[in-house]
Amino acid sequence: MEILLEFVLQILGELLFQLGFEMLAELGFRGLQEPFRRPKPLHPILAGICYLIFGAVAGLLSLLLLPHLMIDSAVGRVANLVVTPVSAGLFMSLVGVWRRRRGEDVVRLDRFAYGFLFAMAMALVRFQFGGVPV
Repeated sequence: MEILLEFVLQILGELLFQLGFEMLAELGFRGLQEPFRRPKPLHPILAGICYLIFGAVAGLLSLLLLPHLMIDSAVGRVANLVVTPVSAGLFMSLVGVWRRRRGEDVVRLDRFAYGFLFAMAMALVRFQFGGVPV
């Protein structure tokens, strides 16, 4: 039972850490949005590629703060590649719904697909370069 609780807490910790970065990114994109408004919006595929790049950069920056994944098992690290991006995408889509109901503008990161892409890139970078805790 302790192992299961430890596993769940490790994944939850990694998820909360990545969600924190994603919310900071969302606030940053919101702040950058106004000066760079274009008459014609960026193509969705190009925007998706940009969010993958931003997520990878966030993953690298997160390794400066926390160089090791919070998950010590190999199975947990792989499960984190699925659970965290899906959860982050769902969370960001809920943020988008909340902002729309309040009449606020939404950025693309406030949609599931873009939130998922950002979190997937971040999780992949952390998976690849974040060593197992000692």
